[in-house]
Amino acid sequence: MTLTSLHLDLFSNIIGEDGAKNLGEGISKCVHLTSLNLNLNCNSISDNGVKYLGEEISKCVTLTSLNLNFNSNSIGENGAKYLGEIFSKCVTLTSLNLNLIRNRIGDNGVQYLEEGISKCVNLTSLNLHLNCDSISDDGAKYLGEVISKCVILTSLNLELNDNSIGENGAKYLGEGISKCVHLTSLNLNLISNRIGDNGAKYLGEGISKCVNLISLNLKLYGNSIGANGAEYLEKGIYKCVALTSLDLNLSANSIGENGAKHLAEGISKCVTLTSLHLNLNNNIIGGNGAKYLGEGFSKCVTLSTLNLNLSENNIGENGAKHLAEGISKCVTLTSLHLNLNNIKIGGNGAKYLGEGISKCAHLTSLNLNLCGTNIDEDEKRIL
Repeated sequence: MTLTSLHLDLFSNIIGEDGAKNLGEGISKCVHLTSLNLNLNCNSISDNGVKYLGEEISKCVTLTSLNLNFNSNSIGENGAKYLGEIFSKCVTLTSLNLNLIRNRIGDNGVQYLEEGISKCVNLTSLNLHLNCDSISDDGAKYLGEVISKCVILTSLNLELNDNSIGENGAKYLGEGISKCVHLTSLNLNLISNRIGDNGAKYLGEGISKCVNLISLNLKLYGNSIGANGAEYLEKGIYKCVALTSLDLNLSANSIGENGAKHLAEGISKCVTLTSLHLNLNNNIIGGNGAKYLGEGFSKCVTLSTLNLNLSENNIGENGAKHLAEGISKCVTLTSLHLNLNNIKIGGNGAKYLGEGISKCAHLTSLNLNLCGTNIDEDEKRIL
């Protein structure tokens, strides 16, 4: 039998460099492989282990799908260099998934990866998990360059949370994304970086060029984004006229009610949305912000899934009323998840929500988090 697909799950062992070498020698004998999935999470393989594996994997010249999970393996820039050399030889790849979370590759390591991945001109799907990898604006520049060279990508997933990427890094990423005009799915995770309003502007400009997007997931938690940044993002999002799924996480920023207004305006123009996930936890949007949001998603007449997190804001009972009015107009909803944790909406706010939700006759899934909302037991029963 000729093996064409191989999946090895060896996470949390102690195979080390020697084990990686032995694995590589075995894999290299599978000369007809088209798909390789190798999970070596937490195995202390280090740079030399990557080198041994790389030398052997690069002999699998028919690979079209490669999934490498090297999470938490003490891999530095030299290991990233060896990885880049692998990719430069795997020119038939159409799908690449690389997980280097919690290593220490840094900006130079990203440059080596860019040099290799840019040779994979047939890629349609690229997933890079580089969380907690000491990447700054320079590393983001190299990522932007590699993205811009993968001109036939339809799916892009960049996981970059907990690095040191600022507004210049966001600019490079935005410029790279703008070249990927065939994208239908984009997932960008920049949680706990420092892109600010200007960085949000560059990202919005890049996204605006991806007019074929069907699914957009932006995770920008904790990035010092204010109302201006929200407006820039809105200008990008509303150009994506084919969106059916939008997931936007702006928790722990400071967009305020004006930022909520801008986001609502963008969402209202995405008339083909079926799924909306909006996380604005801790953003001081106030009652008016809740009003704008309610008016925005009420225009999305094809919504079937709405997930809204407004916890730790100050919307009050009037805000709850406006949200309820918006929800009541989403008559095609089948799934509603509403998180209003630690918002003092009181009994009247609970009543408004109950009346609004009752209009959603097709709901099959309902999840309400109303902890710390000043609702007594009788009011809970009414709701």
